[in-house]
Amino acid sequence: MEGDKIKDFTDLEVWKCGHEFVIEIYKVTQTFPRQEIYGIISQLRRSAASITSNIAEGFSRFSYKDKARFYYIARGSVSESQNHLLISRDVGYLDQVSVSRLLSKADQIRRILNGLIRSTESRVE
Repeated sequence: MEGDKIKDFTDLEVWKCGHEFVIEIYKVTQTFPRQEIYGIISQLRRSAASITSNIAEGFSRFSYKDKARFYYIARGSVSESQNHLLISRDVGYLDQVSVSRLLSKADQIRRILNGLIRSTESRVE
């Protein structure tokens, strides 16, 4: 998007990475045991979707302070998702390779979010 103005939350690199993460989470949880539909599947999907939902909501807020608050919530959802991934690995629902790949993607999202938070907070009056 170099040179292009960010017009919508879908233009944000962090949202794009987060969206890919959510899609991957939905795909990997399809292999989880059916009895986990209201357990770890629901928790993991909700925490992953919360990342992009809070980025979208923050983007649409008018005050920079309000924007930053939603970006912080999104960052918390990254950690929550990582926790659920570790649980999924430890109970045998995901293999180490899949978990490592997803944890790495979550770390990437966190790093980009940290930059967005710093940039947003620098504009708070």
